[in-house]
Amino acid sequence: MTQARRRLGIQGEDLAAAWYEAGGYQVVDRNWRCREGEIDLVCRRGPLVVFCEVKTRSSDAFGHPAEAVTPAKQQRLRILAGRWMEASGPGRAGQIRFDVAAVLAGELEVIEAAF
Repeated sequence: MTQARRRLGIQGEDLAAAWYEAGGYQVVDRNWRCREGEIDLVCRRGPLVVFCEVKTRSSDAFGHPAEAVTPAKQQRLRILAGRWMEASGPGRAGQIRFDVAAVLAGELEVIEAAF
């Protein structure tokens, strides 16, 4: 991955994290990794834990960013969420939700309960 693409991805994650914080969420993990992959953002508000996949694009030449979250990616994120909850200990989540944060040309769209 080039440095420019990495910076673009970080900018998208920063926008999404700020959106959650402005909405009263606490960002509890960023870029959490395990053997199976990575979760971009894990946010919490009360008993709700949100697992957010952030997709950032500078243009729509390759489609809308949210389109990159395929059914296979969704299944992988579900598995990763389970791993995160196992690693975080019991009682960590009362409810869970999967969101997609799509950043296109600097504009953020958060799709809550995307899958």
